[in-house]
Parts: sequence; C-alpha cells; structure tokens
Amino acid sequence: MRSVTLIIDKRRELSIKYKKLLTSETNTVIISKDLISAIKIIQDKEPDLIIISDSIDSDIPDYCKKIRALTYNMRPIIVATSKSAELQDRLSVLENGADDFISEPVNSEEFVMRIKAHIRRELESNMDVKKFLPGKNYSTRALKRAISENTFWAAMLVSIENFNNYKETYTELASDKLLQTYSAIINSALSENDFLGTISENEFLIITDGIKAEQIANFLTLAFDTVASKFYSPQDIKRGFMLMRGDEFAGRRSNFVHTTIGVVTNEFIEYKDTTQLMNSLIEIHGMADLPSKSNYLIERPRISAENSVKNVINNKVVIIEEDDAMSLLLTTILDMQGYEVIKTLDDTVPALVIIDAGTNLKGLEICKKLRENADFDKTKIIVTSTLHDKELVLNTGADLYIPKPYEISNIIKWVNSILS
Repeated sequence: MRSVTLIIDKRRELSIKYKKLLTSETNTVIISKDLISAIKIIQDKEPDLIIISDSIDSDIPDYCKKIRALTYNMRPIIVATSKSAELQDRLSVLENGADDFISEPVNSEEFVMRIKAHIRRELESNMDVKKFLPGKNYSTRALKRAISENTFWAAMLVSIENFNNYKETYTELASDKLLQTYSAIINSALSENDFLGTISENEFLIITDGIKAEQIANFLTLAFDTVASKFYSPQDIKRGFMLMRGDEFAGRRSNFVHTTIGVVTNEFIEYKDTTQLMNSLIEIHGMADLPSKSNYLIERPRISAENSVKNVINNKVVIIEEDDAMSLLLTTILDMQGYEVIKTLDDTVPALVIIDAGTNLKGLEICKKLRENADFDKTKIIVTSTLHDKELVLNTGADLYIPKPYEISNIIKWVNSILS
C-alpha cells in the first residue's frame, strides 16, 4: 500500500533533498513548483500529505486555506515549512488549515519521523478494522491514482458471495474470521507494489499489474474453494447447503459461500474517472457471478463497448398450486406487485417458481427436476407444504420452505426479499 506525498516548493535543491528523504517503497513523492501544476496533481493523485514551503509566490497561510478548500472531500495532511520561527507565523498557518508547522533548517531525522507519523495516522484513519485494510474512501483514491498512471494496470473487484447468509447462520464472529482468512490469502498473492483495499464488508479491491491479473484471479478462486469448507458445520457439509434460521417451521436453503472476481484493465479503454471505472467493474463482476461456484471474468472489448447489450431484469413468476383459489389469489397479488405471472414453465425461464408440494408430494419431484436442469440454475424456488419437514423439502433443491397454512403477506414478503 503506497502513499503519495506532494511537495510544493520553488527551491530546486531543498525540494530534491526532501524528496530523497521521504521516498521509500511505501511512499511516492512528487514535486511541484507552482500553484497551477500543484492543483492538477492534487486532482489526479489525491495525495495523502502535502508539504507547502513559504518559498512560493503567495502568502502561505492563504495558500494553506486554498488547498484545504480544494481538498475538502479528501482531507490530506498539510505540513507547512518556513524559515520563520515566529509564534504568530506558526499560529496563522495552523489556523488556516495546516496540520503541522516545521521551521527551517530542519533536522533530517526529525523531519522524516514527523512526516511518517502523519502518513501513518492518515492511513489508520482510513482503515477497515475487521480486515485491517484501507476502507472504501482510500480504495476510491487508489483507483483515481491508477487512472492517472501511464502504465498497464488492472483493477479487480473481489467479493464473497452469500456472505450475508453465512453471517446470519454462523454469527458475526465466524464471518469476521472468514473475511480475515480471505484477506490473508489475497495478501499472499500480491506484491509490495499492488494495492489491496475494501469496498464494502464482503468486497475487496485489488489494483495490480495488468499482465498478472488473471494469474491472481485464478489463484484466488482455487484457494478460496480449498479453504471454504473449513467454515461450515459437519451437518451443512453433509447436507450440501446452509440451512438458515427461520421461524419454528419455515426454513431457507442457501448455497455455500464462493468468490466472484471481475477484472478490468486500461488496455482497451481509457477511463476518465472513478465512477466510469467502478461501473465497468460492477458490470463485469455481475457477469462473472455463478450461483454456487467461484469464478472470475476479465473484460474484453466487446463486453465493454458502449453499445453492448445490457442485462434485462427478469420478473417472471410461475405458480404451481393445487388449490385454484389460492393460485388465483397469489396471481392477482403478484400482478399488483409488478411481477409477470405465467402459467407454465414451457419456453420460459422464470426468476421464481412457487410450488405447492401437494398431498402426494408431487411438487417435491417437480422441484428436484428443476434443480437438476441447468437452464434453471438461477431460478429461485419456494416450496409450500402441509408436511412440516423443512429439511426434506430443502434437500430437493428449494431455496425456501414455507409451511401451510400461511399468511399471504408473509409469502409476498419472501418473494420481494428473494427477488430484490
């Protein structure tokens, strides 16, 4: 994880000296000699720390104030350096936005330690405490820096799918251990020059060399699937899915966790801003997601083209219900909710099928056949039954079991939840 320091100083020798002192494997230092070029660097790189010298052709307190106004949304550390040691000069600079004031000539060791301490606090303030990684704000900043680089880079959106279901079933403590384990796996695949941060609780961002992105993605999918089984109970492993908590009788089936990785590079597209880049990442990531298997996908020109076909929202629902009155009631209410209710499974792949198990349990056979059909791998299935054996029902492949009799409002709530 590299930080960026900007030095604004007209003096050639001293600015080069400061750059040599502060440049390291974890800190990139950039020198600017005037306000115009400094503003461009601030916009492109969003530096973590800015050192402003009173050698510039401007009143330094006023300059600090302008920089602080320009960077209100990212709040970098501002350190002023001056030949003056007057108390009033110090107070004026600090009052106008600077975080520190250093009188020149500086002691090299003290100067380096002060700057390191400021950068350390800046990074810690943007840290995700569970995964010990930079949070969303810093990850967005890293993306912005990548866009401004004239190198071949790749951005990778890495997620743990079904994470919320796992968290609900196995508690927050277990989910935290899962996150920390995957963080360690990802870190082991990266080099010092790569960036690893977080986007959300179960989403990571990697910025790396464009050439090795696929190698990293391939390793992560294999490594995750290798260790994931250690995070389930023996009962769930034997069952083949997570049995989630419901009320006394109802139960939900959830696939095990898996990882999905979407990768974009600047090989084919010159990204203009982080919004455009994140939208591309999210789109590729969505295409890569499989129902129950880890997978990755790397952008190709035809996928990222402006006129590419967008995903169409599937809101089709099939109702298989022995009770004609109940079937009509469900159809009417779902129609009012905006769903397209169709009568048969012929020539269509719905988003959801609601199946009544029936008195002879014929509905369970229908559920099992649907789940074995690859065409319906993304279709959700709700099974209702007077037989109060949720494990038997879920073993046929149902995503949710609701015992009969049930409240209509309850099943509509589940439909909205499953298809949201």
